[in-house]
Amino acid sequence: MKLRLFYTLIFSLFISLSFAQEKKKISSDTLAAKKWKYKPNVMIGVDVLHLGLMAFTDQKLFQAFATSRIQPRLHLVADVGYEKNKYDKNGYDVSAKGLFVKAGTLYMLSPDPENKQNGFYAGGKVAASFYQQEMRSIPTRGFQGHDSYASFPTSSQSAYWLEGAIGGRVELFHSNFYIDAQVQPKYMIYTTKQENITPMVIPGFGTDANKFKLGFMWSVAYLF
Repeated sequence: MKLRLFYTLIFSLFISLSFAQEKKKISSDTLAAKKWKYKPNVMIGVDVLHLGLMAFTDQKLFQAFATSRIQPRLHLVADVGYEKNKYDKNGYDVSAKGLFVKAGTLYMLSPDPENKQNGFYAGGKVAASFYQQEMRSIPTRGFQGHDSYASFPTSSQSAYWLEGAIGGRVELFHSNFYIDAQVQPKYMIYTTKQENITPMVIPGFGTDANKFKLGFMWSVAYLF
């Protein structure tokens, strides 16, 4: 009788331990699934302001960006674009067209506690442009100080600059769409030159020979 009670107790303990282990395993699996569950974190946007201005200016500019949050306040950002523009002032008649790329980080200065994608941010990027340049008219000093003009064939050029990013982002109507506005102070670091002439049009950077520029984007973005 005592032996039967002993075996019954052992069997009951075994069943209880097995059930506890199975319950623990299910809880661990559920916790792991929750831990690794995918959360939307990649945002892609298009600059709609410059798209709208194409019909009214010589500047034909398309630019887009992608961001991904890697820490609660830190985001990676990459821009890509294409621009066609010209400079027709003070005797210059120069045009250029080509691609530009930028990469950097953004830091959320005042994130929304309920939506970490909302808020004001600041950051910086490194940028490069690779383009085709055509100089149809360049003023040069002629005989006895009279102005004269020279032209040069189309050539491939490149430029590199540093760029700041100051802006804000806000969600639209509790959806995955956002409005993103950004001011971009830029400083030229290096540019190639044709016939030692400073380029007057650099896609993604701006026009004239000034090394400092101020750009901007007003974009509609989607959070995936």
